[in-house]
Amino acid sequence: MSETYVKQDSNHTIGVEFGSRIVNVGGKSVKLQIWDTAGQERFRSVTRSYYRGAAGALLVYDIASRETYNALTNWLTDARTLASPNIIIILCGNKKDLDADREVTFLEASRFAQENELMFLETSALTGENVEEAFLKCARTILSKIESGELDPERMWSGIQYGDASPRHAKHSHGTQQQSRQQCNC
Repeated sequence: MSETYVKQDSNHTIGVEFGSRIVNVGGKSVKLQIWDTAGQERFRSVTRSYYRGAAGALLVYDIASRETYNALTNWLTDARTLASPNIIIILCGNKKDLDADREVTFLEASRFAQENELMFLETSALTGENVEEAFLKCARTILSKIESGELDPERMWSGIQYGDASPRHAKHSHGTQQQSRQQCNC
C-alpha cells in the first residue's frame, strides 16, 4: 500500500483525535470511526469515556518502549470494564521499523495477547506495514460476530450503527445478509 500513515514531523495526540474511513469487508462497505485516545496516563481520565459504545479497540504499544508495554494491563482493564463486553480488542506492537531498538519481544507480546484472549500483530505507522490489516481485522471480526449472532447491533452501546434506511435485521430467513452497509466504531 503506498499511502503514508504518519508524517515525519507529526505531533503526538493530545487528548483525543477523530478520523473516519470506509473500508470494504466481504463486499460490504463499513465505515470505521476511529478515536485516537492518546495513551498517555495524563489523559486517561479524559479518554475513558470514549470506550463506551466502541465495538472494537486497537490497544497499541511501542515495541521500543518497555514503559508503553507495561501500561497495557491498565488500558486493557479500562477497555474491558468501560466498553461493551463484546468489544473486539487487537493488540498492536507499533514501530516495527525500530526492530533494532526493540525492548519488547514478539514472543512476549504474543503470550500477553494469548493470555488475555486478544488478537495480535506488529505494525509500523511509519512504513504502513500491517496498519491497514489491523483495521480490517477488527472490522472483519465484528462483522463475523454480527453474522453469527454473537454480537447484536440492536443492543444499546454495541458500537454499531446502520448507515442507511434498510431493515435493521442482520439476517433474513434464508440466512443471507440484508444489510449492505454498516458502521462500526473501531
